Amino acid sequence: MLAARGLSRLWAEPAIFDRVRVAGAGIRVIAPQSPATRGAPFSPGIEWLALEKRFMFYGGRISLIGRLSGSTAQEPSPKDASAPVNGPFSADLRWVTLPDWEYGPIRCTDGQAAIFKALWSFRGVPVEGNRVMRRAGLSSGKPNDLFKVKARYKGDPEYEGALFAYRALVKSNRREGAYSMSCANAAPSSLCQTT
Repeated sequence: MLAARGLSRLWAEPAIFDRVRVAGAGIRVIAPQSPATRGAPFSPGIEWLALEKRFMFYGGRISLIGRLSGSTAQEPSPKDASAPVNGPFSADLRWVTLPDWEYGPIRCTDGQAAIFKALWSFRGVPVEGNRVMRRAGLSSGKPNDLFKVKARYKGDPEYEGALFAYRALVKSNRREGAYSMSCANAAPSSLCQTT
């Protein structure tokens, strides 16, 4: 998929297509209509989707009108915000999916997600707690402070879930004050070990 402000640059610099080409797949160009355009402006394997004719803006979103041509094209579908993308984490690290947690995806607060994001950025290398907190942009003393469950919420999966995820995924060395998340050094699609 290639979005462009106009077709003229694409005509002038066809090498742009080589930067986005994927083996076994065609290229779709989304660009406004041009008065100079007649018929199909590109060679086979490159489909032009005229912005004004093929898309509409509604509710702050852009939607495709009709279906895309070609047998390999798939209809865009809304993604589940909690779906694991980075190991057990969603794309924004606000959701965690663990096989040992029976209540489904675990929702994290902004602060908890910031801790996970900071630990993820260190790629499994043990780091001092204050460095994790600086990277997360938080002022609390230790990363685990944000995962503590108040007495009145004990036993509630909505609050216990983030603590469960923290204990399952984050390794800490209390003596050295170092924290790490071993799944962060693996490939993004692989799951963390929850032993």
